[in-house]
Amino acid sequence: MKTLRRMLCLVDGEHYFPVTKSALDMLDSLEHEEVVAVVFIGGTEKLRDSSEEGITKQLGRPVYFGEDHHKIPYTKIADIIKEYNVDVVMDLSDEPIVDYSKRFKIATVVLSLGIPYEGPDFKFYPITEHEVLKKPSLKILGTGKRIGKTAVSAYAARLIHKNNYNPCVVAMGRGGPEEPEIVHGDKIEITPEYLMEQSNKGVHAASDHWEDALMSRILTIGCRRCGGGMVGDVFITNMKKGAELANTVDSDFVIMEGSGAAIPPIKTDKHIVLVGVNQPTINIEKFFGPFRIGLADLVILTMCEEPMASNEKVQQIENFINEINPDATVISTVFRPKPLGDIKDKNVLFATTAPDSIKDVLIEHLQDFYGCNVVGTTPYLSNRPLLQKDIEKHIGQADVMLTELKAAAVDVATKDALEAGLEVIYCDNIPIVTDGNNERLKNAIINVVDSAIESFNGKNS
Repeated sequence: MKTLRRMLCLVDGEHYFPVTKSALDMLDSLEHEEVVAVVFIGGTEKLRDSSEEGITKQLGRPVYFGEDHHKIPYTKIADIIKEYNVDVVMDLSDEPIVDYSKRFKIATVVLSLGIPYEGPDFKFYPITEHEVLKKPSLKILGTGKRIGKTAVSAYAARLIHKNNYNPCVVAMGRGGPEEPEIVHGDKIEITPEYLMEQSNKGVHAASDHWEDALMSRILTIGCRRCGGGMVGDVFITNMKKGAELANTVDSDFVIMEGSGAAIPPIKTDKHIVLVGVNQPTINIEKFFGPFRIGLADLVILTMCEEPMASNEKVQQIENFINEINPDATVISTVFRPKPLGDIKDKNVLFATTAPDSIKDVLIEHLQDFYGCNVVGTTPYLSNRPLLQKDIEKHIGQADVMLTELKAAAVDVATKDALEAGLEVIYCDNIPIVTDGNNERLKNAIINVVDSAIESFNGKNS
């Protein structure tokens, strides 16, 4: 039997109120809808009686107002949703009171409270959150792709493991397995030859859970997903099965790792949100960037260096995050490569997903810290044809293929390098705090873990 939806309607003074009342009456006449309250969000063009009493009388329903009738009362909308236990918000307003930007801001408020936001030709739904985990957990999500989620996830997993929390990682990727797959990074030796064997079997051996297993040496569970919505939901994924599998393995803490801007559809105790400051500012400050940021207990800014982002841009984004989520810790970082094997005095061909604009910084870091000679680089790990061309161009000069474990790292970079007689060494990416105080990042991550455990125990005591 279909249940009654308790509806909050948003109205403006740019419509004659008899017209607005007709719309409210029509909604109320629908079998499974009940308009329980109305919020006036601005506009004066067609107001004859602008008093709260007059508007309430004309509409024949409880009408609520913000402190300033000329501004959208975002806080009041949230308050009324909670007060009336609202199931859905229906927007009956229009331009010029709301524009696209303001509607996304309303959507962020509404979706953050776990209910849909609808209008004449749009519907935004809150993200899916299956409550299946039986262990303390955190979620790592991001505002886009190629901003370092897997690198941070692996870094966090290593840190948590060193502090004796016994974690596992559940990761979803666009190339993940049909059924959730356990990789015992804590037990098996993941060599280039081993990954080639997996690749030859049809496995996407550079999927995120393989990278997590190699870099962190812990148990990981790989899942797949297709599609990514504006808010962060996916079209299909087997991550719920992966989370259920995490309940059964030998681990005491679960890290759920997102994919691109898609958010793991599993309810967790805490959230770490990555923001790539190399992204257009509008994608962070507008649309559903604020929604993702609002979920965070810890925000890690990545790519915080020239030429990817100016100091002014980094500061602007830090200030924005502090304004909309003042309770979250915000830490700015850059990534630096860390080979998993010895490259001292070797001629290196370096394959990465980092943009070409930053290659000189990465080359200098590798040569200064690891004593190698970088004879060539390619930023095309995610572009197989261009990657192959770069390998062919440099392969006669190199002794070692140094590659991140992403995209085409196995089926192209590893394969071509092994066939040419090169040694293959995989490379991690380490987040480095821009002020040099990496203990601050470590402490912040452990604080989130401790908070997640406390929250979990509180719910289950």
